[in-house]
Amino acid sequence: MEVTANSISEETNIWSGGNKPLGSSYGKLMMWFFIVSDALTFTGFLVAYGFSRFKNIDSWPIADEVFTHFPFLHGVDAPMYYVALMTFILIFSSVTMVLAVDAGHHMNKAKVTFYMLLTIIGGAIFVGSQAWEWKNFIKGEYGALETRGGQILQFMDAETGKRVALEAFAANIDSPRTTHENSNGIWFLSETSLPSYSVEEVAAGFAANENLVVKSEKIDELGHKIILSREESLRKVNEAINVVEGANLVHNEYGNRLFADFFFFITGFHGFHVFSGVVINIIIFFNVIMGTYEKRGHYEMVEKVGLYWHFVDLVWVFVFTFFYLV
Repeated sequence: MEVTANSISEETNIWSGGNKPLGSSYGKLMMWFFIVSDALTFTGFLVAYGFSRFKNIDSWPIADEVFTHFPFLHGVDAPMYYVALMTFILIFSSVTMVLAVDAGHHMNKAKVTFYMLLTIIGGAIFVGSQAWEWKNFIKGEYGALETRGGQILQFMDAETGKRVALEAFAANIDSPRTTHENSNGIWFLSETSLPSYSVEEVAAGFAANENLVVKSEKIDELGHKIILSREESLRKVNEAINVVEGANLVHNEYGNRLFADFFFFITGFHGFHVFSGVVINIIIFFNVIMGTYEKRGHYEMVEKVGLYWHFVDLVWVFVFTFFYLV
Protein backbone atom coordinates (compact mmCIF):
# COMPACT_ATOMS: atom_id res chain seq x y z
CA MET A 1 0.00 0.00 0.00
CA GLU A 2 1.51 3.31 -1.07
CA VAL A 3 1.29 6.22 1.29
CA THR A 4 1.98 9.65 -0.15
CA ALA A 5 3.45 12.64 1.70
CA ASN A 6 0.25 14.62 1.13
CA SER A 7 -1.92 11.91 2.76
CA ILE A 8 0.44 11.77 5.76
CA SER A 9 0.34 15.57 6.12
CA GLU A 10 -3.47 15.62 5.80
CA GLU A 11 -3.87 12.85 8.37
CA THR A 12 -1.55 14.67 10.77
CA ASN A 13 -3.58 17.87 10.45
CA ILE A 14 -6.84 16.01 11.06
CA TRP A 15 -5.74 14.20 14.20
CA SER A 16 -3.51 16.88 15.73
CA GLY A 17 -5.96 19.69 15.09
CA GLY A 18 -3.32 21.71 13.36
CA ASN A 19 -1.79 24.85 14.82
CA LYS A 20 -5.18 26.51 15.34
CA PRO A 21 -7.96 24.01 16.19
CA LEU A 22 -11.40 25.38 15.31
CA GLY A 23 -9.67 28.45 13.90
CA SER A 24 -8.60 29.63 17.38
CA SER A 25 -5.16 30.04 18.88
CA TYR A 26 -4.08 27.91 21.82
CA GLY A 27 -4.62 30.80 24.25
CA LYS A 28 -8.19 31.50 23.15
CA LEU A 29 -9.05 27.80 23.14
CA MET A 30 -7.81 27.41 26.73
CA MET A 31 -9.81 30.49 27.73
CA TRP A 32 -12.94 28.87 26.28
CA PHE A 33 -12.19 25.67 28.24
CA PHE A 34 -11.92 27.71 31.43
CA ILE A 35 -15.15 29.60 30.69
CA VAL A 36 -17.09 26.39 30.08
CA SER A 37 -15.82 24.77 33.29
CA ASP A 38 -16.50 27.92 35.31
CA ALA A 39 -19.98 28.19 33.80
CA LEU A 40 -20.71 24.68 35.08
CA THR A 41 -19.55 25.74 38.55
CA PHE A 42 -21.87 28.75 38.63
CA THR A 43 -24.67 26.58 37.25
CA GLY A 44 -24.25 24.21 40.20
CA PHE A 45 -24.39 27.10 42.66
CA LEU A 46 -27.53 28.58 41.11
CA VAL A 47 -29.24 25.18 40.95
CA ALA A 48 -28.47 24.65 44.66
CA TYR A 49 -29.86 28.11 45.38
CA GLY A 50 -33.02 27.37 43.41
CA PHE A 51 -33.53 24.05 45.19
CA SER A 52 -33.08 25.60 48.64
CA ARG A 53 -35.42 28.45 47.79
CA PHE A 54 -38.08 26.05 46.53
CA LYS A 55 -37.84 23.99 49.73
CA ASN A 56 -38.22 27.14 51.86
CA ILE A 57 -40.47 29.16 49.57
CA ASP A 58 -42.85 30.07 52.40
CA SER A 59 -40.12 31.81 54.42
CA TRP A 60 -37.72 33.12 51.78
CA PRO A 61 -36.91 36.85 52.12
CA ILE A 62 -38.34 39.19 49.49
CA ALA A 63 -35.51 40.98 47.67
CA ASP A 64 -37.47 44.25 47.40
CA GLU A 65 -37.62 44.38 51.20
CA VAL A 66 -33.93 43.58 51.69
CA PHE A 67 -31.99 45.65 49.13
CA THR A 68 -33.57 49.04 49.68
CA HIS A 69 -30.47 51.18 50.23
CA PHE A 70 -29.02 53.81 47.93
CA PRO A 71 -25.81 55.79 48.59
CA PHE A 72 -26.31 59.22 50.17
CA LEU A 73 -30.08 58.64 50.40
CA HIS A 74 -30.39 57.42 53.97
CA GLY A 75 -33.94 56.58 54.97
CA VAL A 76 -35.24 56.64 51.39
CA ASP A 77 -36.97 53.43 50.32
CA ALA A 78 -35.36 52.57 46.97
CA PRO A 79 -35.94 48.85 46.41
CA MET A 80 -33.47 47.31 43.96
CA TYR A 81 -32.49 50.71 42.50
CA TYR A 82 -28.83 50.47 43.36
CA VAL A 83 -28.57 46.82 42.32
CA ALA A 84 -30.06 47.79 38.96
CA LEU A 85 -27.51 50.61 38.65
CA MET A 86 -24.67 48.19 39.45
CA THR A 87 -25.94 45.84 36.77
CA PHE A 88 -26.09 48.63 34.19
CA ILE A 89 -22.52 49.71 34.98
CA LEU A 90 -21.21 46.17 34.58
CA ILE A 91 -23.04 45.62 31.30
CA PHE A 92 -21.79 48.98 30.01
CA SER A 93 -18.23 47.90 30.85
CA SER A 94 -18.80 44.90 28.61
CA VAL A 95 -19.68 47.32 25.78
CA THR A 96 -16.44 49.24 26.31
CA MET A 97 -14.54 45.96 26.25
CA VAL A 98 -16.09 45.13 22.86
CA LEU A 99 -14.94 48.52 21.58
CA ALA A 100 -11.43 47.88 22.94
CA VAL A 101 -11.24 44.52 21.14
CA ASP A 102 -12.49 46.10 17.91
CA ALA A 103 -9.89 48.87 18.22
CA GLY A 104 -7.25 46.20 18.70
CA HIS A 105 -8.29 44.54 15.44
CA HIS A 106 -7.65 47.87 13.75
CA MET A 107 -4.33 48.29 15.60
CA ASN A 108 -5.53 51.54 17.14
CA LYS A 109 -3.50 51.84 20.33
CA ALA A 110 -5.12 55.09 21.51
CA LYS A 111 -8.66 53.71 21.36
CA VAL A 112 -7.66 50.41 22.98
CA THR A 113 -6.12 52.37 25.85
CA PHE A 114 -9.20 54.59 26.27
CA TYR A 115 -11.78 51.80 26.19
CA MET A 116 -9.70 49.54 28.46
CA LEU A 117 -9.55 52.38 30.98
CA LEU A 118 -13.36 52.74 30.89
CA THR A 119 -13.72 48.99 31.37
CA ILE A 120 -11.42 49.07 34.41
CA ILE A 121 -13.34 51.99 35.92
CA GLY A 122 -16.67 50.21 35.39
CA GLY A 123 -15.39 47.01 36.99
CA ALA A 124 -13.90 48.88 39.94
CA ILE A 125 -17.19 50.72 40.55
CA PHE A 126 -19.06 47.42 40.49
CA VAL A 127 -16.69 45.77 42.99
CA GLY A 128 -16.89 48.82 45.26
CA SER A 129 -20.68 48.83 45.01
CA GLN A 130 -20.83 45.16 45.91
CA ALA A 131 -18.66 45.80 48.96
CA TRP A 132 -21.00 48.64 49.98
CA GLU A 133 -24.00 46.36 49.52
CA TRP A 134 -22.35 43.69 51.68
CA LYS A 135 -21.70 46.26 54.41
CA ASN A 136 -25.36 47.28 54.57
CA PHE A 137 -26.54 43.68 54.40
CA ILE A 138 -24.25 42.66 57.28
CA LYS A 139 -25.03 45.72 59.39
CA GLY A 140 -28.80 45.58 58.90
CA GLU A 141 -31.20 48.47 59.37
CA TYR A 142 -34.16 47.49 61.51
CA GLY A 143 -33.24 44.48 63.63
CA ALA A 144 -35.49 41.57 64.55
CA LEU A 145 -36.12 38.84 67.11
CA GLU A 146 -35.44 35.15 66.61
CA THR A 147 -37.47 32.36 68.21
CA ARG A 148 -36.11 29.06 69.45
CA GLY A 149 -37.28 27.44 66.22
CA GLY A 150 -35.28 29.92 64.15
CA GLN A 151 -38.21 32.06 62.97
CA ILE A 152 -37.51 35.75 62.42
CA LEU A 153 -39.92 38.32 63.88
CA GLN A 154 -39.84 41.76 62.28
CA PHE A 155 -41.84 44.73 63.54
CA MET A 156 -44.13 47.15 61.77
CA ASP A 157 -46.55 49.94 62.58
CA ALA A 158 -50.11 48.66 62.10
CA GLU A 159 -51.36 52.14 61.12
CA THR A 160 -48.72 53.13 58.55
CA GLY A 161 -47.77 49.62 57.38
CA LYS A 162 -44.09 50.56 57.57
CA ARG A 163 -41.39 48.52 59.23
CA VAL A 164 -40.10 49.84 62.57
CA ALA A 165 -36.52 49.59 63.82
CA LEU A 166 -35.77 48.21 67.29
CA GLU A 167 -34.22 51.50 68.38
CA ALA A 168 -37.56 53.25 67.85
CA PHE A 169 -39.40 51.35 70.59
CA ALA A 170 -37.02 49.20 72.67
CA ALA A 171 -37.24 50.00 76.38
CA ASN A 172 -34.25 50.97 78.48
CA ILE A 173 -33.93 48.31 81.18
CA ASP A 174 -30.95 48.47 83.52
CA SER A 175 -29.85 44.85 83.42
CA PRO A 176 -26.24 43.64 83.30
CA ARG A 177 -25.21 41.92 80.08
CA THR A 178 -21.85 40.27 79.56
CA THR A 179 -20.27 38.91 76.44
CA HIS A 180 -19.59 35.18 76.36
CA GLU A 181 -15.95 34.33 76.53
CA ASN A 182 -14.41 31.06 75.48
CA SER A 183 -13.78 30.24 79.15
CA ASN A 184 -17.38 30.50 80.35
CA GLY A 185 -19.60 30.57 77.26
CA ILE A 186 -21.95 27.86 76.09
CA TRP A 187 -19.82 25.06 74.67
CA PHE A 188 -16.86 27.37 75.23
CA LEU A 189 -17.89 29.61 72.34
CA SER A 190 -16.97 33.30 72.31
CA GLU A 191 -19.14 36.19 71.05
CA THR A 192 -17.81 39.02 68.92
CA SER A 193 -20.19 41.63 70.32
CA LEU A 194 -23.52 41.98 72.06
CA PRO A 195 -26.61 43.26 70.19
CA SER A 196 -27.71 46.82 70.90
CA TYR A 197 -30.71 45.63 72.90
CA SER A 198 -31.65 42.61 74.98
CA VAL A 199 -34.69 40.44 74.32
CA GLU A 200 -36.27 41.82 77.50
CA GLU A 201 -35.84 45.43 76.33
CA VAL A 202 -37.41 44.70 72.95
CA ALA A 203 -40.29 42.74 74.52
CA ALA A 204 -41.01 45.50 77.05
CA GLY A 205 -40.94 48.20 74.40
CA PHE A 206 -43.20 46.16 72.13
CA ALA A 207 -45.75 45.61 74.92
CA ALA A 208 -45.82 49.36 75.64
CA ASN A 209 -46.52 50.34 72.01
CA GLU A 210 -49.96 49.08 71.05
CA ASN A 211 -49.60 50.12 67.39
CA LEU A 212 -46.81 47.62 66.82
CA VAL A 213 -47.41 44.16 65.36
CA VAL A 214 -45.14 41.36 64.19
CA LYS A 215 -44.33 40.82 60.55
CA SER A 216 -43.45 37.14 60.28
CA GLU A 217 -41.07 35.56 57.78
CA LYS A 218 -43.91 33.45 56.36
CA ILE A 219 -45.32 34.40 52.95
CA ASP A 220 -48.96 34.09 51.85
CA GLU A 221 -50.31 33.02 48.44
CA LEU A 222 -49.94 36.56 47.07
CA GLY A 223 -46.24 36.70 47.92
CA HIS A 224 -46.60 39.08 50.87
CA LYS A 225 -45.25 38.60 54.38
CA ILE A 226 -47.95 37.53 56.83
CA ILE A 227 -48.83 40.17 59.45
CA LEU A 228 -49.85 38.77 62.84
CA SER A 229 -52.57 40.17 65.04
CA ARG A 230 -51.65 42.06 68.19
CA GLU A 231 -52.43 39.04 70.39
CA GLU A 232 -50.45 36.65 68.20
CA SER A 233 -47.60 39.16 68.07
CA LEU A 234 -47.37 39.36 71.86
CA ARG A 235 -47.27 35.58 72.11
CA LYS A 236 -44.54 35.29 69.49
CA VAL A 237 -42.42 38.01 71.09
CA ASN A 238 -42.54 36.15 74.38
CA GLU A 239 -41.14 33.08 72.60
CA ALA A 240 -38.09 34.97 71.30
CA ILE A 241 -34.64 34.06 72.55
CA ASN A 242 -32.29 36.22 70.45
CA VAL A 243 -32.00 39.75 69.10
CA VAL A 244 -30.73 39.72 65.51
CA GLU A 245 -29.16 42.76 63.88
CA GLY A 246 -28.06 42.41 60.27
CA ALA A 247 -26.98 39.13 58.75
CA ASN A 248 -24.16 36.62 58.92
CA LEU A 249 -23.75 32.90 58.25
CA VAL A 250 -25.66 31.97 61.43
CA HIS A 251 -28.33 34.65 61.95
CA ASN A 252 -30.26 36.73 59.45
CA GLU A 253 -32.71 39.52 60.34
CA TYR A 254 -34.26 39.36 56.84
CA GLY A 255 -35.63 35.82 57.18
CA ASN A 256 -34.35 32.34 56.37
CA ARG A 257 -30.64 32.06 57.21
CA LEU A 258 -29.97 30.12 53.98
CA PHE A 259 -30.72 33.31 52.08
CA ALA A 260 -27.72 35.02 53.69
CA ASP A 261 -25.51 31.96 53.17
CA PHE A 262 -26.23 31.88 49.44
CA PHE A 263 -25.98 35.67 49.18
CA PHE A 264 -22.48 35.74 50.64
CA PHE A 265 -21.31 32.69 48.71
CA ILE A 266 -22.70 33.39 45.23
CA THR A 267 -22.23 37.16 45.11
CA GLY A 268 -18.86 36.81 46.82
CA PHE A 269 -17.67 34.21 44.33
CA HIS A 270 -18.81 36.37 41.44
CA GLY A 271 -17.28 39.47 43.04
CA PHE A 272 -13.95 37.62 43.25
CA HIS A 273 -14.21 36.95 39.51
CA VAL A 274 -14.88 40.63 38.79
CA PHE A 275 -12.01 41.73 41.04
CA SER A 276 -9.67 39.27 39.30
CA GLY A 277 -10.85 40.61 35.94
CA VAL A 278 -10.12 44.18 37.02
CA VAL A 279 -6.59 43.21 38.09
CA ILE A 280 -5.96 41.39 34.79
CA ASN A 281 -7.39 44.33 32.83
CA ILE A 282 -5.03 46.69 34.65
CA ILE A 283 -2.05 44.51 33.68
CA ILE A 284 -3.21 44.40 30.05
CA PHE A 285 -3.85 48.16 30.15
CA PHE A 286 -0.25 48.93 31.12
CA ASN A 287 1.03 46.50 28.49
CA VAL A 288 -1.02 48.40 25.91
CA ILE A 289 0.49 51.70 27.07
CA MET A 290 4.02 50.29 26.87
CA GLY A 291 3.37 49.11 23.30
CA THR A 292 3.82 45.40 24.04
CA TYR A 293 1.08 44.34 21.65
CA GLU A 294 2.14 46.82 18.99
CA LYS A 295 5.48 45.04 18.91
CA ARG A 296 3.76 41.66 18.65
CA GLY A 297 1.68 42.91 15.76
CA HIS A 298 -1.68 41.94 17.29
CA TYR A 299 -3.93 42.58 20.30
CA GLU A 300 -5.07 39.00 20.86
CA MET A 301 -4.40 39.28 24.60
CA VAL A 302 -7.05 42.01 24.80
CA GLU A 303 -9.47 39.71 22.99
CA LYS A 304 -8.73 36.83 25.39
CA VAL A 305 -9.30 38.92 28.50
CA GLY A 306 -12.39 40.28 26.77
CA LEU A 307 -13.84 36.77 26.58
CA TYR A 308 -13.38 36.41 30.34
CA TRP A 309 -14.94 39.82 31.00
CA HIS A 310 -18.01 39.06 28.88
CA PHE A 311 -18.42 35.75 30.72
CA VAL A 312 -18.31 37.50 34.10
CA ASP A 313 -20.94 39.99 32.92
CA LEU A 314 -23.17 37.23 31.57
CA VAL A 315 -22.97 35.31 34.85
CA TRP A 316 -24.08 38.42 36.73
CA VAL A 317 -27.14 38.68 34.50
CA PHE A 318 -28.17 35.20 35.68
CA VAL A 319 -27.30 35.95 39.32
CA PHE A 320 -29.24 39.22 39.15
CA THR A 321 -32.23 37.49 37.57
CA PHE A 322 -32.48 34.48 39.88
CA PHE A 323 -31.30 36.09 43.11
CA TYR A 324 -32.85 39.55 42.94
CA LEU A 325 -35.71 39.52 40.42
CA VAL A 326 -37.41 36.13 40.56
